[in-house]
Amino acid sequence: MRFEELPTPCFVVDEALIEKNLKILNGVMLRSGAKILLAQKAFSMTTMYSLIGQYLSGTTASGLFEARLGQEEMGKENHVFAPAYREDEIEEIISICDHIIFNSFSQLQKYKTKALAAGRKIGLRINPECSTQEGHEIYDPCSPGSRFGVKREDFLPDLLEGVSGLHFHTLCQQNSDDLETTLNAVEDKFGPWLAHMEWINFGGGHHITRDDYDIPRLEACISRMQDRYGLEVYLEPGEAIALNAGYMVTSVLDIHKNGIEIAIVDTSATCHMPDVLEMPYRPPLIGSGEAGEKPYTYRLGGPTCLTGDVIGDYSFDQP
Repeated sequence: MRFEELPTPCFVVDEALIEKNLKILNGVMLRSGAKILLAQKAFSMTTMYSLIGQYLSGTTASGLFEARLGQEEMGKENHVFAPAYREDEIEEIISICDHIIFNSFSQLQKYKTKALAAGRKIGLRINPECSTQEGHEIYDPCSPGSRFGVKREDFLPDLLEGVSGLHFHTLCQQNSDDLETTLNAVEDKFGPWLAHMEWINFGGGHHITRDDYDIPRLEACISRMQDRYGLEVYLEPGEAIALNAGYMVTSVLDIHKNGIEIAIVDTSATCHMPDVLEMPYRPPLIGSGEAGEKPYTYRLGGPTCLTGDVIGDYSFDQP
């Protein structure tokens, strides 16, 4: 089927490209001994879960409903982290998740007895206060005032009983040199307690399947935690699973003029591609150029009532 024959708007996923990414990630697992989980907040197309489960160790969730999804659709390791858990959901979360990561000592103290009684692994998210972001500040968990993780000055070693792992997540679409920098900060601030843990979770944001990603450096980082502290290492990338493996197909509904040619399309930035507005981010479009680069320039706008529902400005060889 050609793109022109598809009902729009729609996401089209290339299964062969997904599997290509999965083989790269599985190679890291086989060589390093680390476990890689699917971060469902980035990619949760359940028709792909059977394939993903053949290559990865399981899923990670950011709340109850993602945790259910991971358990029901993949059924392998099921990790969860949330800044805070709801009292009316924690019982079910404990019943379906094998690793439960808390964001604070107050949350840890509130729920750890129930979790440990159920035989669950308990983790604590730390904030190494090491920002490596450039252009992704909105996704920087180490930014001032961040709600994520415990800083060294607030760390309470006397309350670590029952905690078997530490978790950090500081990256966004980054290479392994930034992971290495972050690990330096983690060791500097939390090194005395690493040897008392069973596992460490490097979080997500690792662009492992990108062409220029330094996989040997990543594997060296993994070995460093294994060799120095005897830790089992987890990574939970999301975008790396689906990176460059699909398309968003849209149709032009109308051409509007207001100082610039505006193509009204049946795809909404705010509904279908929220990163376009949040980052902001200009998604690549096949066959197009930058504004003014080719003879015909258009602004692509969505069909909603939101004034800012604009995907970006693009130029084309033909109208």
